[in-house]
Amino acid sequence: MPTQTAAELKMAELLVEVLNLEDIEANEIDPNEALFGDGLGLDSIDALEIALAISQQYGVEMKAEDEGTKEAFSTLTSLCGFVEQHKA
Repeated sequence: MPTQTAAELKMAELLVEVLNLEDIEANEIDPNEALFGDGLGLDSIDALEIALAISQQYGVEMKAEDEGTKEAFSTLTSLCGFVEQHKA
């Protein structure tokens, strides 16, 4: 499994905490694995909770209609990249 960066581990910890993921540890999330569908198995409600947590934690707004937001939710790596690009 690819190693997580410090930022990816912090984001993974946020996901585990916000979504109450009991079956997986933050350091077990593959940074290149899909977050939705066959990957981690998240759904649209999870996306809303993640977006709210990212807004609170990092001050980054994620708009559903923005194509960049959809791409950001593909993997842990892309989510971290999106947050880094849009942090104030």
